[in-house]
Amino acid sequence: MSYSYAVRYRLLLTALLALGAASCTKALKPGRQFATYQAASAPDYARPANWAALPGRADAADEVPRHTGLRDQQQTAAADVFYVHPTTMLKRSAWNADLADQALNRFTDVSTISQQASVFNSAGRIYAPRYRQATLYAFFDEQEADGREALELAYRDVKAAFEYYLAHYNQGRPIILAGHSQGTYQATRLLHEFFENDPKLRRQLVVAYLIGFKVKPNEYQTIRPCADSTQTGCFVVWNSVAWGNDYAPFDGGVATNPLTWTLDTVAAPSSLNRGGVPYLAFNRIDTAVVDAKVHQGLLWVHPPKLVGYPRFLLPGQPHLRHSFHIADYSLFYMNLRQNAEARVRTYISKQGKRP
Repeated sequence: MSYSYAVRYRLLLTALLALGAASCTKALKPGRQFATYQAASAPDYARPANWAALPGRADAADEVPRHTGLRDQQQTAAADVFYVHPTTMLKRSAWNADLADQALNRFTDVSTISQQASVFNSAGRIYAPRYRQATLYAFFDEQEADGREALELAYRDVKAAFEYYLAHYNQGRPIILAGHSQGTYQATRLLHEFFENDPKLRRQLVVAYLIGFKVKPNEYQTIRPCADSTQTGCFVVWNSVAWGNDYAPFDGGVATNPLTWTLDTVAAPSSLNRGGVPYLAFNRIDTAVVDAKVHQGLLWVHPPKLVGYPRFLLPGQPHLRHSFHIADYSLFYMNLRQNAEARVRTYISKQGKRP
């Protein structure tokens, strides 16, 4: 499945217009309390239609940036990737998405499955569930319980999808767990519930890419932040912001430098950036697009001079204007792609040495 640039642009423009119509974040708040609306039916993950990506089927996760020579290699990949997409629901009509909303599904595919999940299609077979994601406002609902309840409902779907994946698809293969933003919020819980206290499943974990959300260094007792580029059974986190800015809620969180794959605060030059891929256009590799430095739970980058790496401009949230949240994957696309391949090779090599 391949979407033309015109289709990508039209879908993104529709979403941006929905955001632009809101003068402040509260304008995105659903009109009813969570308890008073009927959520859409829970998805049955035995139905392929309830997956945004499945191996052996043409979908957006098969895409590679155009004009780059990269190839989808899922057919021969040694590992699996369970990817949980970020928030793509911007509506105020409900607290959670309806999987029957085909326009939302298309937007999810264009904006996240092709732009993010595809980074892993040279390292693993990609499984990406559709789920009743919480609407964007859920993350800004600080006064009521509605947002938390919407996120809890979303997690029930992600959990059910992962259980179905384990029972019907995995067959003991190595697992990469990956997400972004709301997807990372949900994937962090999967690590707690399924991997933390299950040594067998933990041995299958190649790496967890928990990108675009705060994760504490001591989040888990048995799973630690990755210390280098080839360590396995660990997790990686970053949140990209313009150089020189702080964000107090992320203080104390893990930040991995994707140019060095270390946790130290040494600035890494842009020469180590193997290539960003512009968001939406998805049509080239921009080498040395940004540098990177870990700072107090954030990843500082000097703003790229090239177009295609948008800031997180959200009505009513001016403090986010320094954030490159939307471009967390795009800025480091090739480093992430190559790192996933390297960790799978290391994992397979270690398994081969076991008696």
